[in-house]
Amino acid sequence: MSLSIQGKTAIVTGAGRGVGLAIARHLAERGANVMFADGDEAVLNKAVADYDGDAHVRRFVGNMAEKLAMANLLSATIDAFDRVDMLVNAHRLVRSSDPLDTDIETLDEMLQQNLLAGLRLSQMVARRMIRQAEDEPGHPQNGAIVTISTLAARRPQPSMLGYSIACAAQEQAVRGLALSLAPHRIRVNGVSFASVMSHEMQCMLKDIPEKRAQIIAGTPLGRIAPADELAETVHYLVSDAARFVTGQIITVDGGRSLVDPVAAQIL
Repeated sequence: MSLSIQGKTAIVTGAGRGVGLAIARHLAERGANVMFADGDEAVLNKAVADYDGDAHVRRFVGNMAEKLAMANLLSATIDAFDRVDMLVNAHRLVRSSDPLDTDIETLDEMLQQNLLAGLRLSQMVARRMIRQAEDEPGHPQNGAIVTISTLAARRPQPSMLGYSIACAAQEQAVRGLALSLAPHRIRVNGVSFASVMSHEMQCMLKDIPEKRAQIIAGTPLGRIAPADELAETVHYLVSDAARFVTGQIITVDGGRSLVDPVAAQIL
């Protein structure tokens, strides 16, 4: 079983902060060429400042929901590293919405940013991986794609209906792409997380610090995990160690999805 990603090339979206940044750094520190992509230039520049002069790290600023930006991101990656072997769709937009009167513009934005952005980029990158494979016949694996979602896909929050719908659609897109790309030996998987210190959680705990104890109490393993631990799961999925794993949504949540809050109170 090989976890080596040395010399492979990855695109990581949402790499300016939080989970995306942790994943991008993890892959870079283990020998991969990494294109850090994000829509916030100031945040991205700060995130990659430590890599200035590192030939194995590049940055790309663009709106991940715009088709032209995605095409330019892929072109910039090929120009820098000649190929792409891994894509991690970590770009997310989290926004609340009224479950009984969901504004159509908000729902559309949730779908554009959280579903369609990753789906379209996955399709573009997959086409590139297929072309690369034509020059490398017989290779057991031609690429790996991982999409990051959250527990909201299965445990919707009433105040975040649009986001929950988009997350559920993301996970179905993973399964559909996995089936379609399997004949090309391109694997597609997802990671669904909760109780992980994302950028959004950091902001929430800053505003509502008492939420920390509530989250920990609702997590069977009794803690909030750093984003680095989620990055380790992504590393496994893009490596040859997971060469027979495709179409799966791996849950990283400390057991939170197993908890029935009513039963927990009764017992």
